[in-house]
Amino acid sequence: MTERPDWTGRRLEVEIGPVAHGGHCVARHEGRVVFVRHALPGEVVVAEVTEDAGGGFCRADAVEVLTAAPGRVSPPCPMADMALGRDRCGGCDWQHASGEAQRELKAAVIAEQLQRIAGLDWPVRVRELPGGLLRWRSRARLAVDRKGRAGFRAHRSHRVIPVEDCPITVEGAVDEVTNRRWRPGAELTVAADATGEVHVTAVDHKPQRRHGRAVARQVQGSGVARESAGGRSFDVAVQGFWQVHKAAPDVFTEVVGRLAAAPAGGVAWDLYGGVGLFAAVLAEQVGPAGSVVLVESSKRAVEDAVANLRDLPQVSFRAGMVEAVATDEGLQAPDVVVLDPPRKGAGRDVVESVTARHPARIVHVACDPAALARDVGLFAERGYRMTELEAFDAFPMTHHIECIALLEPDSR
Repeated sequence: MTERPDWTGRRLEVEIGPVAHGGHCVARHEGRVVFVRHALPGEVVVAEVTEDAGGGFCRADAVEVLTAAPGRVSPPCPMADMALGRDRCGGCDWQHASGEAQRELKAAVIAEQLQRIAGLDWPVRVRELPGGLLRWRSRARLAVDRKGRAGFRAHRSHRVIPVEDCPITVEGAVDEVTNRRWRPGAELTVAADATGEVHVTAVDHKPQRRHGRAVARQVQGSGVARESAGGRSFDVAVQGFWQVHKAAPDVFTEVVGRLAAAPAGGVAWDLYGGVGLFAAVLAEQVGPAGSVVLVESSKRAVEDAVANLRDLPQVSFRAGMVEAVATDEGLQAPDVVVLDPPRKGAGRDVVESVTARHPARIVHVACDPAALARDVGLFAERGYRMTELEAFDAFPMTHHIECIALLEPDSR
């Protein structure tokens, strides 16, 4: 068999097909699938192949638009300019699309994942969060290049693209790290909390190590972000988890509360509960006569949750893996379960443990549509069907999406 030549660096004129999960669109050329970034469905572009590992597909970037789609706009960030080629910042996927076009693309991705993975035909509308497409991101991670300059990595690469600002990050946050030099190879976390304080943490990987771990230094701020949602304050370690969109915590607590509808005096589980964002909502619903169990694997997050919810004695806390704690027969069976798993989803063990306790309502918060679809399929196997779905553009300019689904026992 004749070995097929490597297409890397080759420029192809292609017609762009549908959007795919991951921030690219699908095209075809000479019998192969080409995943093209920086293009939109219906366009004709010149795409330069960036990766070709063989097989039936390769990856490419659009470098020239021959026929533009109606949703195409000029990128507001100079680091997304098509003229930069492979030196574009890899942090955003849809800078070249209008907000309406972005939300339509994301809705198409969610619908396709639900249909393909869960066999579920569901009309999807992605809602816009308050604040628009720019200056919404309150937390960011940056890398440092060999010259000590802070920036973001190129797409699917360790190469650092130095930046002066990031227009999707809150005003002034990234400036705190781009106006100075850092130890080459370091990683930086920037968090601007609800009070306006900016926290900067540097992790040095190459120098001194303690017990084989990289050393984190708090360069600016206390390292504990003061956040707010649903009329409450939350202290969160800047290295811990908090929704990065400024408007997301308030919107999500309202939606989770509405879908959960935990009964007064009832029992609720908050799985992957973090620092207590959703447990606070559930505690108000069940009231002093009810109970809420927050389960979280991060001991630091549990410590923060205990402090954040100290005025809600109906909340108890378990530090451990959800799949282990959820099987504890000593826990009272829940009326309602809220779960907000990591990007990979809950998975079979957690789904089986939760459904075995027969809750009346399960609220699933998901930041990856493929993982959500897999979990929805697993819940269906256990007799639960999705009855409501709210989708949010909580990560404008990127391909990421937040979904909140309600699952209930299937009475059909």
